[in-house]
Amino acid sequence: MLPITADKIAEVIILARELDRAENEFDAFVERLNEDEQAGLVAVFWIGRGSFEPEDISEAIDTATREATVPTAEYLKGSPHLSDHLEAGLEALGVDANAAEDDLYRPT
Repeated sequence: MLPITADKIAEVIILARELDRAENEFDAFVERLNEDEQAGLVAVFWIGRGSFEPEDISEAIDTATREATVPTAEYLKGSPHLSDHLEAGLEALGVDANAAEDDLYRPT
């Protein structure tokens, strides 16, 4: 089970697309996530870039937890294709990334 919601990942995707203008907001959002959520975020990123298969999500989360040596936001910003990898990771896990992003903009 993924320890982070699709909505939170969608928020990270949106902020990642605007890093040149929203880097501080990106950093603050990611750092406010708890350790489990951060590990889940990294695991989705890894699945999206092909380092893990979707069925290996638990292993990816465990690896992300064990190997966390730098702040998660800093680590993720090192990828020039961060938003693409997160979207691909969500899709591989059966979550419609576009719908999750759209849900953030729908008034409730």
